[in-house]
Amino acid sequence: MRRTSVALILAILSGVALADDFVGQASVIDGDTLEIHGARIRLWGIDAPESSQLCRGEDSLQYRCGAQAANDLEAFIARRPVNCVPVSLDPYGRTVATCSVASRDLAEWLVRSGLALDWPQYSKGRYRESQREAERTGQGLWKGSYVEPWLYRACIRASGKPSACSDDANAHP
Repeated sequence: MRRTSVALILAILSGVALADDFVGQASVIDGDTLEIHGARIRLWGIDAPESSQLCRGEDSLQYRCGAQAANDLEAFIARRPVNCVPVSLDPYGRTVATCSVASRDLAEWLVRSGLALDWPQYSKGRYRESQREAERTGQGLWKGSYVEPWLYRACIRASGKPSACSDDANAHP
């Protein structure tokens, strides 16, 4: 009974936390995470390379694709107000939200620019066409090769080193 009460209270509190939109100047934490008014916000439906992740460019040389995603996102936002509509909370307590600048969906912009991937497990394919367009036109990650961010994180958790986890026999394309 006590466990049910605690779960009910948490559900009510998380519903309250998700009721309001976040609007304001955003700090870019990484390619798919922002901070607005002290709240960490994970962009819904996509996954961007981690800050320490390396990819290979069209010249086959490694570059910091995670850092590039964050830097390009910051440049795109350009200190304009960001509006985030909460969708859920992730296991780390971050708000997961769809966010926009001047009515432009940031997740869609990142995927179309080749800086992040559609994460169908969560997006249900919402950004599939944007990703196909990025791949077709050779944008960002699609210029060279990369390891999916979720596979990179799994490798790091298994005590892998960033340089080794960034290169893989199954790297794309």
